[in-house]
Amino acid sequence: MAEPYDLLIAGGGINGCAIAREAALLGLRVLLVERDDIASHTSSASTKLIHGGLRYLEYYDFRLVAEALRERERLLRAAPHIIRPLRFVLPQENSLRPWWMIRLGLYLYDWLGGKISLPRSRGLRRTDTAYTAPLKGGSSGFVYSDAQVDDSRLTLLNAMDAAANGADIRTCVALESAQRRDGLWHATLSDGSDVAARALVNAAGPWVHLLLDRLGLAGRANVRLVKGSHIVVPKLYDGDHAYMLQMPDRRIIFAIPWQGATEIGTTDIPVERPEDAVITDDEIRYLCDGVNQHFVRQVAPGDVIGSWSGVRPLYDDGASEAKAVTRDYVLELDGAKDSGAAPLLSVFGGKITTGRHLAEEALAKLAPALGITARPITRARVFPGGAIDDFDAFLARVRATWPFLGEARSARMAHAYGSMLGEMLAGVGDEAALGANLGGGITEVEARWMMTREWARTADDALDRRSKVGLALTPDQRTAFTTAWNGLASP
Repeated sequence: MAEPYDLLIAGGGINGCAIAREAALLGLRVLLVERDDIASHTSSASTKLIHGGLRYLEYYDFRLVAEALRERERLLRAAPHIIRPLRFVLPQENSLRPWWMIRLGLYLYDWLGGKISLPRSRGLRRTDTAYTAPLKGGSSGFVYSDAQVDDSRLTLLNAMDAAANGADIRTCVALESAQRRDGLWHATLSDGSDVAARALVNAAGPWVHLLLDRLGLAGRANVRLVKGSHIVVPKLYDGDHAYMLQMPDRRIIFAIPWQGATEIGTTDIPVERPEDAVITDDEIRYLCDGVNQHFVRQVAPGDVIGSWSGVRPLYDDGASEAKAVTRDYVLELDGAKDSGAAPLLSVFGGKITTGRHLAEEALAKLAPALGITARPITRARVFPGGAIDDFDAFLARVRATWPFLGEARSARMAHAYGSMLGEMLAGVGDEAALGANLGGGITEVEARWMMTREWARTADDALDRRSKVGLALTPDQRTAFTTAWNGLASP
């Protein structure tokens, strides 16, 4: 058997990939295995926000909100190509919460964020017609700031940075079994290989308990599976702002610009299995009814042009309702240096915004057993493609350098790849040099980058997680893309 890895990570979601990045940058030998694709489940099915979680204040989760707001600032600087500031309108009409409570909550939200780069909250003004015109109600309400993210690409960038620093990232490979022996974890993988590692990280997300069962261990923490579904409808309003809408059941839903349309979500539905991540007719009606209570423009289930559902593996804090379950995380360590047992770290809960911080805490927990000194190595580190001071100026340079990309495609690719775009398009001087268009504006040059640099194996990997152009394709166009992709992927 080859030399043992320092860390074997099972799970290619945001938590697993962030831990891989943190560990690799600390100089550890890292192997991450993901049975499907990077971000193929929960981490590509979020509301696509980098936010402190304004509604978490209602449950007194002040520490989590403060941590998330600090991370929001770091991520805005570290990945300006895939994360952008977003203004949110919070209408007060028909609110079950009094005006003073929301105003106080927003003051607290701003204060917990400390020194922030985003505009602070304020009340709606008579001049805010762009914000109020789409609404049925009047001009009462508030405006505050958070940020929007391409969630699957953020997960992917963690994996790419880990790989660039020596981590071994294997997709379509599952951890079949693992046993402790002679101070190491000895594992068998689905690709037929046997590996050894000094420590094992269970970052399987909704499958965290199933992996513990496979290892013959029982976790002390519990996980609660909560499904969140989103729908996409034709654009409900003009503008680059979003809406946070209060529902009669005291939940909130968001209406957010997404791919030229409007994303609406999310629901909170307890489920029994991770495989239950499928939107239901009742959820679609709930989300449509929610926006119809607030917007002049009405939508019906028949207007839905896309949807996604993910199962959140939330740490079970005993809350009675799914909407009240904490979005905080718990890191459970089994085995330690003084016991002689190879350590196992299981991750319960977490969210896109706090993935980097979770990884930092994970390495701090593992450090004594691994005989290393953990340090905050990623707090100021830029993600691949993130070396951009001014995104608008960067986009202008992209359009001037490669005018044949066109307005829409240049914007999409600049956002997706950032400063890596120059490497992808090195030597490309005209449209013909891009190669054939597989569909949705993805050409051979971009497709090969996805295959060789981003672990994309299937057409779905490219359409739904690497680029998001799949939303705009008809079934026939998607079939044609798949045929072209498979042809390009064949030896």
